[in-house]
Order: sequence, then structure tokens, then C-alpha cells
Amino acid sequence: MDRRTFLGALASGVLAGPLAAEAQPRRVARIGYLSGNPQSDTLEALDAFRARLRDLGYREGQELHIEYRYGEGKYGRLPQLAADLVQLKLDVILTYGTPASVAAKNATHSIPIVFAAVADPLAAHLVASLTQPGGNVTGVTTNNPELSTKRLSLLKEAVPTASRVAVLADPDFPATPNMVPETRNAGQALGLEIQVLEVRQPADLAKAFSALGTGKPHALIVLPDAMFIAQRQQIVQLAASSRLPAMYHLKQFVEVGGLMSYGVDYVESFQQAAVLVDKVLKGAKPADIPVEQPWRLGLVINLKTAKALGLTIPPSLLLRADQVIQ
Repeated sequence: MDRRTFLGALASGVLAGPLAAEAQPRRVARIGYLSGNPQSDTLEALDAFRARLRDLGYREGQELHIEYRYGEGKYGRLPQLAADLVQLKLDVILTYGTPASVAAKNATHSIPIVFAAVADPLAAHLVASLTQPGGNVTGVTTNNPELSTKRLSLLKEAVPTASRVAVLADPDFPATPNMVPETRNAGQALGLEIQVLEVRQPADLAKAFSALGTGKPHALIVLPDAMFIAQRQQIVQLAASSRLPAMYHLKQFVEVGGLMSYGVDYVESFQQAAVLVDKVLKGAKPADIPVEQPWRLGLVINLKTAKALGLTIPPSLLLRADQVIQ
């Protein structure tokens, strides 16, 4: 090989290597997002999810592509929306809420699924156990038995004269069969009489409140349910019309006029879910990733609503609040 040929080969080897590496297509993580609720319900939470993924090295439009599907409160659409996502050959599906998570699991047993918020993944048959999910699903749960006692205790503290509490429950929601007896037991321990109002569809809400009759309760607790979240404004208005101080599981209820909430911050649960999604994208199997409890729980109180109800929230309770809405 003469000198000119050698130099040409050397240049080719030095320069072509980096160029060939740059020419290789960048690995793009493909994520599907499925929610039964309106798009507006999780805008802030999804922003937090994408921000956490950016911290982990995924930039939307570069290393990350997300397909979004929303049921807009029509949960009957979820099976088809889930099937649409499965056809896209995604790396992982992120879900919000029990109905969307169940629809996704029914649509695929191979694509990993990470739920950002499910009240009771065991009752919904999403996982075999919390420590060893065993299938293609894992995520962040938003409820546990102790929360029933805590919510009733906080409500009793805000309304010390209460002796009867109505419980709004959807019997068709997978977690309800466990949450109702938990709430009854918690009420008994606090000396409270519990009256369960069963509501299966939005059209039944007004009738349920009208049925309170002469044995009207002194306060209300609304159990976690996807339909209730979608109908939170109507529920808050009905509680106000009935002059019922109410405890909810999400601050979104308090933001539209509810009295108080104690539970998970969905923004943080979506951040947790982003970490789990990253684990899956790096090769971990959902079957081996334990379901996580929320990072923290928060108390939110609406003082404007308290004033409208003629309630004076004890200073000791206000001091423990994570957020007070004036």
C-alpha cells in the first residue's frame, strides 16, 4: 500500500466512524397515555410526568413520543381507545384511573402498563400482589385502608357536632366493596353513624342527595371513584345546596368549592409513575416492580366554603393543612 492509499484509508476510517454513528437513528421511547377523564383533568399532572422524564433523559420530540387518548368521561369508549394504542406497538402504556387501567390490561398482556393513580389495584385485578404484581402491570396506588379512618377523623375535627355522616359510593367501582366496610368500621370507632348513598351514574346524583330526607346527615364523605372525579362540580354544588360539609379524596374537589380533601397529589403520583416508566424502558419487567404508595398525602381546606357553611375550622386543623384556599 503506497503512502497516498494509506492516508486515504486512514482518513476514511477516522472520519467515517463518527459520521456512521451519527447517521444511526436515535432510539425513541414510544409511550401511550390512556385516561377515561377529560383532557383538562390531568394537564398539570402530565406536565409533571414529562418534566420528570426530561430529568431522566427523555425529551418529547427527540427521545420520547407520547400518544394521548381520552375517554372524556365516557368510559364505554376506553376498550376501543386501549385497542387503538395497542396497535401502535408502544414500549409502555401510562394509565390514569381504574377504568383506563383495566381497559389497557384487557387490551394487552405483552405491552407493559404503568398506572399513575388506581385506588385498589388488587380489587381491580390489575396485579396479583402489591409486592410482586406478576403480570404486565404496575404503578402507583392512591388509597389504603387507613385513609378511611383519617378522612373521617379530619372531618369530625372540622365538624365536631357531627354524629351522622353520609358516604357517597359507586357500588360498581372495583374498590368500593372494600372501601365501604372500611369506612363503616372507621365511623364506628369514631362514634359516627354511617349512611351509604349508592350512585351508579351521573343521572342518579341529584336523586341520591334528595333521598337524604328527614334523617339528614351532618356531613358527607365522597369515596374515590372515576365518575365522581368527572362529576366533581355537580357533587360539590349538591353538597353546598344540602349544606353538607364534605370530605373528598382529591384537592380538585376543593378547588371547585368543596370543603376539604385528604389524599394523594396526582401531580406527584405522575412523577412517581415517570420513574417507573423509566425502569420499564430500561428493561425492568412490571411483574417484578412493586406497586408504590404515594410519596406523601396532603390536607387541603377551603375557608371560603367553610364560611358559607357557617363553620369555623379549628386553628389546630388549619396549621396541619398543606394548602388553605381563601
